[in-house]
Amino acid sequence: MSKPVQVYILMGQSNMLGFGKVAGAKDGTLESAIKAGKYAYLVDDSGAWVTRKDARNVRVMNFKDYKNDWLTVAKTGKIGPEIGFGHQVAEATEAPVLILKSCIGNRSLGWDLLPPGSERYEIDGTTYAGYKDSPDKWPTGTVAKKINWYAGKQYDTDVASAKKVLENLDKYYPGAKQYEIVGFVFWQGDKDRYNPAHASRYEENLVRFIKSLRKDFNAPDAKFVCATLGQTQKGSKGNEGAILTAQLAVDGKSGKYEAFQGNVATVYSHPLSKGGASNGHYSGNAETYMNVGEELGKAMVELLKQTRAE
Repeated sequence: MSKPVQVYILMGQSNMLGFGKVAGAKDGTLESAIKAGKYAYLVDDSGAWVTRKDARNVRVMNFKDYKNDWLTVAKTGKIGPEIGFGHQVAEATEAPVLILKSCIGNRSLGWDLLPPGSERYEIDGTTYAGYKDSPDKWPTGTVAKKINWYAGKQYDTDVASAKKVLENLDKYYPGAKQYEIVGFVFWQGDKDRYNPAHASRYEENLVRFIKSLRKDFNAPDAKFVCATLGQTQKGSKGNEGAILTAQLAVDGKSGKYEAFQGNVATVYSHPLSKGGASNGHYSGNAETYMNVGEELGKAMVELLKQTRAE
């Protein structure tokens, strides 16, 4: 504990929460994948799930604790990308690691997770909400009738929930006295694909989301990795195509955003997905969640290596 805890904050919607099935002999469960020789690092010689003592796995949702333990696979229940991600970054980090997931399902970047500074905009006679506006849209020229929610409400809550964990660090990482936020992870986009306006603004919102997180957590050098929707292929049209294009555009290697070079990466999830779609939680296939998590971890490690090399 002589080194600051290396914190990775995971955000998104339901697939970031995780619906990968653990138990069972049927194809698609984590147990069946282990029996097939995959993800061998998750079990010890006796076949028991490995528990890492150098990485904590914490999940909060709307200020409530849902998980606070060492990184391992529960015998029952479900997994998200945090398992594959956590093992990748912990193996590459010579310091204690805290995987901190703060999110909830059914949230869009264009409304619930809209970052601070986002301005309202108009499309075809409809005004769409900017940050802290309510409701999400209204006929241009009319008075907006507020509802019990506002644009960015979930962003504010997820950020504040994560900060509460960090303010009580010893509760979530026993013995820890200091921390460093080194990375953000984002797997989201499903809800925005049902709204053409939100899909059309996804890139602008994602760019601001990255910048806002770094500002709000006072972590200007923190890396950012995101994953695309598993069912969406390159070349797709419509809302899903727009979201995929936006997610690929922020990758520093695309060259579109100079400020993101070497510190932002996107994982193309379609080749990693074992079927199903984001709205059906990829049929609960644990391999999809493991594959995406591993690749997010590898992308994060690569960004960190680039920084160290500099």
